[in-house]
Amino acid sequence: MNKEFLKKIFFQSLTGFLSLALAILLFFCIQRLDQLRESLRWLLGVLTPFIYGGVMAYLLKTPCNFLEGKIQGILPERYKKRANILAVAAVLALSALVIYLLLSMVIPEMVESIIALAVAVPPKAEEFAKWVLAHLEGNEVLQNYVNNAFASVENWLQNWATTDLLPTMQGMMDGVVTTVGSVLTVLKNIVLGVIICIYLLAARKTFAKHGRALVYAIFKPERAESLLKEFTFIDSTFVGFFGGKILDSAIVGLICYVFCMVMTVVAGFQNAVLISVIIGVTNVIPYFGPFIGAVPAALLIFISSPRNCLIFLVFIVILQQFDGNVLGPKLLAGSVGLTGFWVLFAITLFQGMFGFVGILAGVPVFAVIYDLVRRWVVAGLKKHGKLDALQ
Repeated sequence: MNKEFLKKIFFQSLTGFLSLALAILLFFCIQRLDQLRESLRWLLGVLTPFIYGGVMAYLLKTPCNFLEGKIQGILPERYKKRANILAVAAVLALSALVIYLLLSMVIPEMVESIIALAVAVPPKAEEFAKWVLAHLEGNEVLQNYVNNAFASVENWLQNWATTDLLPTMQGMMDGVVTTVGSVLTVLKNIVLGVIICIYLLAARKTFAKHGRALVYAIFKPERAESLLKEFTFIDSTFVGFFGGKILDSAIVGLICYVFCMVMTVVAGFQNAVLISVIIGVTNVIPYFGPFIGAVPAALLIFISSPRNCLIFLVFIVILQQFDGNVLGPKLLAGSVGLTGFWVLFAITLFQGMFGFVGILAGVPVFAVIYDLVRRWVVAGLKKHGKLDALQ
């Protein structure tokens, strides 16, 4: 009895000590919040290549597993062990090919669009000014107002070029070394990230085995099984969401390309490839993606034809409704299980907390949290015999 009492006192004292230690640690973290933030930023900077490589490996994991299964079915028995390496090489080659094709299509179109904008804007502005003045002929008061407005805009542009543009260009020239250094740092991180991605993909099964072994070593079997099920659910949620979203965006971009090619013949649409890529890429962003991509695409079309721009905007609204109500739910069914309200809430919350990364990853992260809370509520209702509260 005395031994049990001492054991109880020991654990109570240990709990109190740990609670006090955590409180002191939290206090010092709050007191040194700026230094902690700087240390975290430095650590993230050091680990940036590993973050890049981890994200790339996670996105390529599913197609790599698929290709490995197909390659194992083709190879003779004595070469089956090499299927993993061949699958990694194949998925990297396909990824490089897709990136090359996208860049080879988009960059020339982008250069042509910039040149076309630079050539078309001054005549369009002059044409617009003549059109306004022609429609105001006979009304000297409004003509004076318009002439004064055009003169003010012209003076503003001249002042902007003198006082803002030239100093900005000078600052950009002064910061060329810094900019080049930043670009080289990003390129270095990407190259290292690709190398790390190759290692992670080649050893993905080994890492998974070690992870399971670590979980079983730390926790009891029942708890370990429960945690592994949670990890499996999280993985399936993320893979299902991003895989479905990428496929959804590819289909949306293809539909947009077909529409733009038809309108090129019918109404003289331009930049069909660039516009389709913009719409397809921005569609990866949940909820707001189609509207974000529609703005620059519509501006490109508006320069050549306001009428075509209006037709394109109508098409985008129809396409967004089709994607949001038919195509998206079909491809993403079961991957997140959230209503439109919670999708909007997740995007708004995580965008405010983590910026663009929060926009992309907020929906699957919130879906995991939502499912955990749902199961916790169901377990509580079962425990209290109140499952009928859900009906």
